[in-house]
Amino acid sequence: MNFYRKFGYDLEKERDFILDKSLPISGEILEIGTGKGHFALALAKRGFSFTSIDISAEEQQIAKLNVQYFGLEKQVAFRIENAECLSLSDQSIDAIFSINLFHHLEKPLAVLNEIIRLLRPAGKVVLSDFSAKGFEIINRCHTHEGRKHDYFKNYLNEAKDYFVNKDFNIKEFQSEVQEVIIAEHI
Repeated sequence: MNFYRKFGYDLEKERDFILDKSLPISGEILEIGTGKGHFALALAKRGFSFTSIDISAEEQQIAKLNVQYFGLEKQVAFRIENAECLSLSDQSIDAIFSINLFHHLEKPLAVLNEIIRLLRPAGKVVLSDFSAKGFEIINRCHTHEGRKHDYFKNYLNEAKDYFVNKDFNIKEFQSEVQEVIIAEHI
């Protein structure tokens, strides 16, 4: 976290921004795209119990270690799954979060269809991804580490249009490095 902060990206501050804009949150919660567990940790620190899925077993292991370090492992059910075809039941989730995932997806429409399938009628979807400045910072961080940040494109505008066409109300927020879309049924 200190490494990213040196480049101008405060992970903790940004996760709090997303959560604050998302409130209230209740019921069954799903996080799609655990990654290294930064958002999972933010949810757990706020007292939420939830399921977090990721396709990468390696990323899930890092996330588990992050959550365990703070003694919050009982609040998170980690599962290895492909977001394009989840094993969860129809209309079983009240709130779905996906943070900094959509730019990695080859088939974002498949994931959006799964989100709609899983969401209960009064449910809430929170999607967030990097702003232009956020992508710039993340690319510099990865370059500094000798890696390349792979992504297809920022699909948040397409996701917003998708939810509007499905009769959702949309709220949009932006911090310096994150864009947030909150979609709720009308």
